[in-house]
Amino acid sequence: MGARIIGIAGPLKGRTLDLPEGEVSIGREPVNQLSVPDPALSRQHCILTRTGSNVTIRDAGSRNGTKVNGRHIQQAQELHHQDRITIGESTLVFLHLAAGDPTPTPSDLEITSTAVGVTSSLREEDALYLHPEKLSASDPSARLVHDLNTLLKIANGIGGIRDKEALLWQLLGMILDVMPAAHGAVVLLDDNGDPASVAAWDRANGPGHPVPLSRTLLKKVVEERAGMLASAVAPHPVLGKSASLADADVQSLLCVPLVAAGKVLGVIYVGCRDHSLPFDNDHLQLLAGIAGIASLAFDNVRHFEQLREDNRLLHAEVAANHDMIGDNAAMRAVYDLIRRVAATDSTVLIQGESGTGKELVARAIHASSRRADGPFVAINCAAITDTLLESELFGHEKGAFTGAIAQKKGKLEIANRGTLFLDEIGELAPALQAKLLRVLQEREFEHVGGTRSLKADVRVVAATNRNLAQAVEEGAFRRDLYYRLKVVALTVPPLRDRKEDIPALAENFILRAARKCHVRPKPLSPAARACLVGYDWPGNVRELENAIERAIVLGSADSVLPEDLPEEIYESEPADATTLAPTATSSNPAPSALITPTPAQYQNQVKDRKKQLIQSAMTQANGNYLEAAKALGLHPNSLLRLIRNLKLKETTE
Repeated sequence: MGARIIGIAGPLKGRTLDLPEGEVSIGREPVNQLSVPDPALSRQHCILTRTGSNVTIRDAGSRNGTKVNGRHIQQAQELHHQDRITIGESTLVFLHLAAGDPTPTPSDLEITSTAVGVTSSLREEDALYLHPEKLSASDPSARLVHDLNTLLKIANGIGGIRDKEALLWQLLGMILDVMPAAHGAVVLLDDNGDPASVAAWDRANGPGHPVPLSRTLLKKVVEERAGMLASAVAPHPVLGKSASLADADVQSLLCVPLVAAGKVLGVIYVGCRDHSLPFDNDHLQLLAGIAGIASLAFDNVRHFEQLREDNRLLHAEVAANHDMIGDNAAMRAVYDLIRRVAATDSTVLIQGESGTGKELVARAIHASSRRADGPFVAINCAAITDTLLESELFGHEKGAFTGAIAQKKGKLEIANRGTLFLDEIGELAPALQAKLLRVLQEREFEHVGGTRSLKADVRVVAATNRNLAQAVEEGAFRRDLYYRLKVVALTVPPLRDRKEDIPALAENFILRAARKCHVRPKPLSPAARACLVGYDWPGNVRELENAIERAIVLGSADSVLPEDLPEEIYESEPADATTLAPTATSSNPAPSALITPTPAQYQNQVKDRKKQLIQSAMTQANGNYLEAAKALGLHPNSLLRLIRNLKLKETTE
């Protein structure tokens, strides 16, 4: 029986060598029995040893290694009939031929290798286009030049993309432009090695159409970090059993890993249905080169997204320390007025609904003024009885009233050279209004029970949620004090008038609540953001802060969901969720076959059903909400709240 090796691919294609007894060496140097000037070969690459009918092969310490049937050999390995030997860029087939057997041609052997469904692998160190030193010594064939131009085009096409979804679809589209593939997919993995993002494209049915994937092949590629070629799927012992591949008439497959910084980021997977033009080793080399470029692009996108997230968190931290958040026109006007009034000692009246952050504005004025090094003293005029408030504000002498066992400084003295903030000034009693007027006019005051006038070097900033002008007309507030306080008037807009600031405020409150409750911060889900933006916020910023803290404490998911929010917010009419959901573009097509309802869509459907039930119940009850509530099994107050939150008042009337 004769032993022979025949080259079927690469520089050694067409070369034949009968193996004599003893050793035969293959390498780059002419002293080898089989030599070829292939830069991917070592001087002496491998040695074949024949002892009778037994033939073994061992690697001679080559730089790129020796493969038998796609696997690197670590020690001497026995060869069997039609085993494939891969060295450098060449593929050889080992044959055991009986006397009189015809010698097959290289073309016959290529067809035979394809027919048995052999799967070949390509490690990173063997990838031609990832090692320029291999290209420099290669003959510039027409296919090599074409593949290099293809890689350059893809590098230019995806290099500047900074969005992961856009990169997925752009890369997949360009691969299908240059490969004879019927379909393809790019699968990105999470930290646990599970699929995190998948873009699938069928040439006939378009982007987003599901494509059959061999989990066996994907797992093998990820584990071995090597590209795989299945040149014939049907006869393959494993792939041939896949019903999905058979149904899709897949003839050959390619799968290569996306590797960056020693980590597998995902895989590129393409399938071919053409019987006459199956994938070959050149296609595997090209796809490995594309994967090398794409890996860097995906790694850059990952770093960019991390930097963007870090930047967002840093901005949120800065905003949390400053305590003033908002960028709409009304808030910019407030900031501008704060900047201008802070440079003076003028009295400021801050107006606005409860919970809009009037004290924050007062603190910002103080922090930006020349009195910033002095104390900021706040007192709530509505939280203390008139008698105690007078003592708290002006101080008292020992024995001034029962319980005054010692002299006590008031807030006016404590705030010396600083700022006194009088919150809820509209609740101040008439007698105290007269005393405060004297402070603003004369800059003097006396302790309760005292006779000595004290100087008041203090700036007064007052705040109210009442309409003081109307209170003046009704006689409930002194007109002269009103004008003394209103030297500079500033109105803080309610939260419902600056809804574009709600996401930024919510992010800030998430960080604050996480620090307070000693938990990890988590992002807002799009559906929860829609709920927050769609709610009217009668309690303004204070209500938003409390709602976020509740969601952080009670929520169990990795993000803030609508059901984590208070019921009245969750049941409110959400903002238009279509502005929050991704839309299909040419670079990010919507996979119609894979679309699933988003949380926002689910929430909208639930609210629509609630509206239908309430409207039906009100119609049957002839507009009597008590009867409608009874029919729905709700408390009347709950029904009224639902009608208000779902904006059904006009409809039900």
